[in-house]
Amino acid sequence: MSRSSPTAEFALDAAGWCRAAVRDPSPNFDSRPDVADIDLLVIHNISLPAGQFGNGNIGDLFCNRLDADADPSFADLRGVRVSAHFVIGRDGSLTQFVPTGERAWHAGASSFEGRTRCNDFSIGIEMEGTDNLPFTDRQYDVLIGLTVALQHAHPLTAVTGHQHIAPGRKTDPGPLFDWERYRQLLAADASLSGVRALRFAV
Repeated sequence: MSRSSPTAEFALDAAGWCRAAVRDPSPNFDSRPDVADIDLLVIHNISLPAGQFGNGNIGDLFCNRLDADADPSFADLRGVRVSAHFVIGRDGSLTQFVPTGERAWHAGASSFEGRTRCNDFSIGIEMEGTDNLPFTDRQYDVLIGLTVALQHAHPLTAVTGHQHIAPGRKTDPGPLFDWERYRQLLAADASLSGVRALRFAV
């Protein structure tokens, strides 16, 4: 990824699909109450089964293809309907499941600075990983480029973690997500791209 043009690779089209992402459209979305009110970015982590990567199960879950009998840990996922806008794989692969103008079902019961129903006004990015494993360099690189592109496409003002909008219920992206690294890299690329720095609400 070119550090001098961080948004070029990740630009979004008018429908809210990212140029760099593989599309795997999920049926698990609906319309936002106000498409102009998209000002929060939420970072998550996910792996299915926990700690296993690159097996396609995340996409299967988000697209209602997951075989709930394939692993004992999937039993609680039977019939669950969830999604996120993006997943960034351990190898830096980027998959998009819902266009950013639509409401993905990633946050669940949540609250941010007095506003509930965070799905209404947020974009959800899943980092393939767990609470107890560091994320990869390539994941951070892709996250930076994608974040800046999202800032160009939407009036984002803040970024937070799932654990911060659903405390006690969720723990992701976890203690090994490097918020300071994300902050510093994003500030550098945002400056190059002429977008305002996001506020980190963590």
